[in-house]
Amino acid sequence: MVKHCEAGCREPDLHRIRPFLVALLLWLAPQFLFAQSTSFRFAWLSDTHVGATSGEEDLRAAVHDLNSMSGLSFVLVSGDVTEFGSLEQLRLAKTLLDGLKVPCYVIPGNHDTKWSESGATDFLRLWKRDRFVFEHGGLCFIGLHQGPIMKMGDGDWAPQDVRWLERQLKNLRDKTQPIVFVTHYPLNDSIANWYVVLDLLKQYNTQVILCGHGHANHHYSFEGVPGVMGRSNLRDRAPVGAFNLVEVKDGLMTFAEHKIGQPTLAPWYSVALERHAYGADTNHYARPDFSVNARWPKVQEQWTFQTGYAIAGSPTLWKDLAFFGDASGALYALSFRDGKVRWQFKTAGPVYCTPEASDGVVAFASTDGNIYALRATNGAEVWRYETARPIVASPRIVDRVLYIGSSEGEFRAFDLASGHLDWHFDGVAGFVETKPQFYDGKVIFGAWDEHLYALDAKSGGLAWKWHGDRAGAMYSPAACWPIAAEGKIFIAAPDRKLTAVDAKTGDTIWRTGAYVVRESIGLSEDQSLFYARAMTNFIYAFSTAASQPEKRWELNAKFGYDINSAMLVEKGGVLFYGTKNGLLLAMDAKSGALQWQHRIGVGVLNTVVPLSGSEVLTADVDGKVSLIRAGD
Repeated sequence: MVKHCEAGCREPDLHRIRPFLVALLLWLAPQFLFAQSTSFRFAWLSDTHVGATSGEEDLRAAVHDLNSMSGLSFVLVSGDVTEFGSLEQLRLAKTLLDGLKVPCYVIPGNHDTKWSESGATDFLRLWKRDRFVFEHGGLCFIGLHQGPIMKMGDGDWAPQDVRWLERQLKNLRDKTQPIVFVTHYPLNDSIANWYVVLDLLKQYNTQVILCGHGHANHHYSFEGVPGVMGRSNLRDRAPVGAFNLVEVKDGLMTFAEHKIGQPTLAPWYSVALERHAYGADTNHYARPDFSVNARWPKVQEQWTFQTGYAIAGSPTLWKDLAFFGDASGALYALSFRDGKVRWQFKTAGPVYCTPEASDGVVAFASTDGNIYALRATNGAEVWRYETARPIVASPRIVDRVLYIGSSEGEFRAFDLASGHLDWHFDGVAGFVETKPQFYDGKVIFGAWDEHLYALDAKSGGLAWKWHGDRAGAMYSPAACWPIAAEGKIFIAAPDRKLTAVDAKTGDTIWRTGAYVVRESIGLSEDQSLFYARAMTNFIYAFSTAASQPEKRWELNAKFGYDINSAMLVEKGGVLFYGTKNGLLLAMDAKSGALQWQHRIGVGVLNTVVPLSGSEVLTADVDGKVSLIRAGD
């Protein structure tokens, strides 16, 4: 029986249906693309750590094994290419990876950027880029690292890298193009500003985030975005190293561990490749908490200046000006009263040091390999001295002599006015990043070679050289700024110990690991106390005169785990410190009582510069410079 239409039933209106069909096909297109596109396979290595015990051997074996395979489209390396980021290690890793028969895409990890004698510029010189974007099999692969550059702290997306990512995403052929994002840290709060990039990726059709860092195979959900961590290529306690072989086929990305020289194991995880609409997610995800600022409402930011580039050094003051550098290669002069730029000077490489100003001259070093002296009033160049390597060391000026370390085994002294090289010491085995101390006719500094050096300030001759009791360059007293009082040099190092060294002889006076410190120290204005920050919550004050560690006060500031290498600074009876997550603390210097806190940002605060007991100039790794004032 033929059923006739009842009242209101109409024949199909093709003009109305066509737009719906077009939209439906566009939505379904990625599904068909993944199901029907040509399958492909790639290798994924991570945490090769060339320079570590078996790093070179394991990477060499992996390259040999990969070259014996057929059907590989390319290789990804997701960071920590080297153990220490040195030019020697980077060159070796590059030589090994250049032996691959298929394209290789590489990003650095924290081991390549934190302990970097070049401020991570050697990586760029060798690989020509430290991020990548390419398309294969309909997928857009984007690789980006999160440092941190020269800092001990959480990962951090540099402002200039976020802008690059925004451009790549806007340049996709359409917003539905499937994306594979490759980075080193997991995209969670192990990165201080993780949400900046994660929120960007959720605006697009991100299929999966690949990361390393944890040295193990693991899978995640980064706020609903699929994530996969790949194991280290190192063998660890196994006979051989291993990596992952990844296959894209039939709408799946499948991961299988491959032990070098052995058959590939069964797949351990798969990610479905499908159209994502993260905007429909109604879950609430945590973001950094700034509620602490409501507890001290009289603490306010008077002005803020944003450079748009990462800052790894601290400002320095001269008259009414503040000088600082950034990753763009600029040295800025700001009025610290209103934050307005007076002048800027551009170099050919990032400026990661803390400048020094005296006698109308501001001096600093750049990763372009030059040491500069500029007229403080207008930025005019007075002189420059060219070296053979990038410089990340900070200068010290005493009696019109400029003292500064380098990344080529030399420590130098210059006449500030003329730039004449007064002397140089070429016995440093590691690179220097610290600001040296001047005390008792000596220049004292640490280097990333396990040693603390004392040189005669007039001749440059070696007065003494101190070594701790824990071997390994990563435990060097190289990031702390040494302090001096009562005939002693005080240091804190990554070995988590406080040490007092005899300023005349270099002998150890006392040494303790009881307080679990790391790099952050400071001296009281009257030099009777020195301060140290523990790695969790506590700040301590000790006597400088005592022959053993003598604690005068302690404060549980409840800042949690903190490994920032910023120094503690006292001004006007107030002790200031900035944490790895942007929290500024102000404490009574005599009693340790907490006076106030203010959260400025989410990333590392470099060593702060107090103007008084109620005003402090800050610069953070995200390129933000601020003047903070505490009202009555």
